[in-house]
Amino acid sequence: MTDFLPHNQITLLRNGTEYFPALERAIEQASFEIHLQTYIFEDDIIGRRIGGALMHAAQRGVHVCLLVDGFGCNRLPRKFIAELQDSGVEVLIYRPKISPWTLKRNRLRRLHRKVAVMDGKVAFVGGINIIDDMNTPGHTPPRVDYAVQVEGPLLPSIEASVRRLWRRIAWARLRSVRPHRTLAAPHQVGNMWAAYVMRDNALHRHDIEQAYLAAIESAQHEIVIANAYFLPGMDFRRALISASRRGVRVVLLLQGRVEYWLLHHATRALYRSFLAAGIEIHEYQKSFMHSKVAVIDNRWATVGSSNIDPMSLWLAREANIVVDDEGFARQLRADLEFSIQSGARLLRLDDWNHIGWIRRGTTWMTYNFIRFVMGLVGFPDKA
Repeated sequence: MTDFLPHNQITLLRNGTEYFPALERAIEQASFEIHLQTYIFEDDIIGRRIGGALMHAAQRGVHVCLLVDGFGCNRLPRKFIAELQDSGVEVLIYRPKISPWTLKRNRLRRLHRKVAVMDGKVAFVGGINIIDDMNTPGHTPPRVDYAVQVEGPLLPSIEASVRRLWRRIAWARLRSVRPHRTLAAPHQVGNMWAAYVMRDNALHRHDIEQAYLAAIESAQHEIVIANAYFLPGMDFRRALISASRRGVRVVLLLQGRVEYWLLHHATRALYRSFLAAGIEIHEYQKSFMHSKVAVIDNRWATVGSSNIDPMSLWLAREANIVVDDEGFARQLRADLEFSIQSGARLLRLDDWNHIGWIRRGTTWMTYNFIRFVMGLVGFPDKA
């Protein structure tokens, strides 16, 4: 069950054009502690800009903790990391040992969440890595992505989660951990009910998936899901199909451009069953879509880092904000509708039924290959 707290202010941030200035401003205003945890921290114009803000904060005495993923940041130059550390930024790497030749589950457990907390007063949660929106293959228009700025009573749970993970990784590296400062209770700054939902490999293994399933199963009018990497398990697929068959409009906004070949074609193996059940599928073509958001009944909404695929739902550390607020949900829904109308292509069942046998065979071969790999690493047989 999702635990909502009242009196929060949740601000929707669209793409890096809104997210990075807000993040940078919060870093500059921090007075004693910053935690930033991200999958990718790129050495590009944005990485240098946010890195510079972190270094300036450390130099003025703020305790700055940067945790990055070993795979997502495997190309981050050592020189850049040393520059951060020399300025006083504490840098830790989550699971630095990576290998393309292993299928051990531990190597696949990545830090995929994107969370930042400053002084226990403001937090950011979403799907946006520290990377320039234009840093995409072929320099296409900016990728589509979302984050939220969080203020209010939700802050202690977010801060506790980032501190707990930082402490665990630091102790594993035999690094000392500064005693944290006791914070005053956050003020009631808004009128939004919201929840912080994590996925880890201990006490919160299925929290994000269960939050989605509960909302889908209780939907009465409309479900809109925009997700970059969409390969849901059987329970999730059944929930969507069941919702459609009971008269709920179900809309999927998915990635239309090929970013990861195997996942792209495996996802398409599911299209026919969805379309036959009356589910709308829109493929976003205008640029790369990195979104991990949903809106249900113009009331329930989520923004976060979790894809709806095996890596996010069963292996990676993820974090989502769930909001129960009509104004926020309608704002996000309107933005998704704009993306659908301006940059997506609607797929139809008749068209899909007439695709060539080579294309159809490719989708099912990739889907079954991914199922086979999941079996090798011990995924539950729910795909």
